[in-house]
Amino acid sequence: MPPGVDQTPVCAPPPPQNLDALAREILELKRRLNAVILAHNYQVPEIQDLADFVGDSLGLSQQAAKTDAKVIVFCGVHFMAETAKILNPGKLVLLPDRDAGCSLEESCPPEQLRALQATNPNFWTIAYINCSAEVKALADVICTSGNAVKIVQAAPPDKDILFVPDENLGAWVMEKTGRPMTLWKGTCYVHVEWTHEALVRIRQKYPDAPIVAHPECPKSVRMLADEVCSTEKMVAWCKKSPARQIIIATEPGMLH
Repeated sequence: MPPGVDQTPVCAPPPPQNLDALAREILELKRRLNAVILAHNYQVPEIQDLADFVGDSLGLSQQAAKTDAKVIVFCGVHFMAETAKILNPGKLVLLPDRDAGCSLEESCPPEQLRALQATNPNFWTIAYINCSAEVKALADVICTSGNAVKIVQAAPPDKDILFVPDENLGAWVMEKTGRPMTLWKGTCYVHVEWTHEALVRIRQKYPDAPIVAHPECPKSVRMLADEVCSTEKMVAWCKKSPARQIIIATEPGMLH
C-alpha cells in the first residue's frame, strides 16, 4: 500500500433491521470528516446506495482526482485504492476491507513480471489497470477494458507487446486488433466462472434477452454475447437497449 492508504478491519455485517441506523451513522461520519465515498459497481446495493459516486475503477479514480474532500473512502479492492492515492498523493485514502484483494492483481507479482521482461528487451508492456502499483511502475502504458483496443492499436509497431495481467482481456484485444501479443496467464476468478454451457442454458430460458459480457470472460462465453464491453459501457448499452430482459455476464452487483 502507498503511504496514506489505510486498511481497517471489517466487522460482521449487521442484521437488516440495523442497516438504517448504520447508514445514518456512516453519513454523519462522512459529513464530519469531509469525506467522499466511492463504490465500485460490483459492490452490494447497500454500499452503492450510500456512495457519492458509483462506477468502474477508472471512473472512480477520476472522480477521486476531482474531489475537494479531505478523505477518500474507496469501497473497492487494493489496486483501486492505490490508483486513487496515486492521483491524490496529498489526501487520505481509506480502504475499508483489508482483505479486499483481486485475483488479477495477485496473479502478477512484480518480481515475476520483471524477470519475464528481462527475457526480451523489445517487450513493450501494457498493463491492465487491475494490477498493483508496483506492476504499473514496470509498464510502458496502462489501459482499461474500455480503451485497451485503442491502446494496442497505438502501440509502436516495431515492439513486441507484453499484455498483463488478464489473458482473457488480452485475447479479446488480439481478436479485435489482429496484433500478436504475449499474454500474462492471469484471470479474474469471477469472470472465469462463467461457462459456455451456463449461458446456453440461460439463453434457452430467456431466448429474447441479449447477452452482455465482460471481456475478462473466456472466449467460449464472449462468442455467445451480443455485446462485449467494460462495466461502464454495459450500463450505457443496457440503457439504450429496447430489451425488457438482459443477461449480464459479470459480477451480480452490476444488476443494482
